[in-house]
Amino acid sequence: MKEPARLNTQAVSLTQAGHPHEAAAVFIEALRFDPENPLLHLNLGLAYQQSGDYDDALDEFQTALCYNGNLPEAWASMGLIYYELSQFNFAEDCYNKALGMNAYEPKTWNNYGVLHFVRGDYTAARGCFEQSVTISPYYKDALINLRDTCRELKDWTAAGEAEKRLGLLK
Repeated sequence: MKEPARLNTQAVSLTQAGHPHEAAAVFIEALRFDPENPLLHLNLGLAYQQSGDYDDALDEFQTALCYNGNLPEAWASMGLIYYELSQFNFAEDCYNKALGMNAYEPKTWNNYGVLHFVRGDYTAARGCFEQSVTISPYYKDALINLRDTCRELKDWTAAGEAEKRLGLLK
């Protein structure tokens, strides 16, 4: 296996194990071998994001997009960061770009729904959560959010249906 690929695999494992600082160091080492690799920049951004270093994460996502503009994961991740920073208009733009590239990502639909919910647009939130569970029928977070949104809309039947699906997950 080539050095950057081996290092990427190692660093992804570290990120998944909850060691983003160690992962970032390994991604940086891999970038010494392949500095224009968008996947390495994306993954380094994810490690930074996990560690709460949003500025560096945004920089890495933007760098990844400079090398490959078709990375919906980068846009979705930036959307989540902007949401966390309460920069909702930027978050919405990022989610729209991510979904324009990959409309079949349930987590992005769910996160976009959360943005609408926080803004008080329960109808738009419901549409996003419904899209998320259409793609992934037992995605727990989306089902919980759909149930709660339907309750806000006083659609007790739909809230009950989401609750039934949640009951099947136990």
